[in-house]
Amino acid sequence: MKMIHALRLSAAAALLAFGTVASAQDSNYTPGTVWTFSNIKVEPGQFENYMDYLAKTWKKGNELGVREGYVVSYHVFAVNNPRAGEPDLILAIETKDYLTTAQQLDVQKKYEAFMAQDAHKAEASSGERKSMRKLDGGMELQELKLK
Repeated sequence: MKMIHALRLSAAAALLAFGTVASAQDSNYTPGTVWTFSNIKVEPGQFENYMDYLAKTWKKGNELGVREGYVVSYHVFAVNNPRAGEPDLILAIETKDYLTTAQQLDVQKKYEAFMAQDAHKAEASSGERKSMRKLDGGMELQELKLK
């Protein structure tokens, strides 16, 4: 976990350095929305159960984000004919921007109240879904809008 935090800090520092250089010049792009992708490997015989979870609980949480204004869109993509090591599904969430720590805590508090669960219950629910799916990595990207 500390390694991930260190990598994120390094990446953020690199982006800040790059952003400073780019802002000093007349750049041909502006930063856009932030996309988070989760690679999901569905366990055998669990596809419909997992899709039920996505259609109810996952969608409900993302609709809250849309109403609150920080989620722009969310999508479920099926990977057609996945090769060895590739996911079955990719969950994508598009947000307006990165959140500060204070904003993250505010979002978490609203989400927990809306979903009627605290962090412990959310963690337990995630563990229960292990019988349906395996989280197999992910990616975070930021769109660069060309002028």
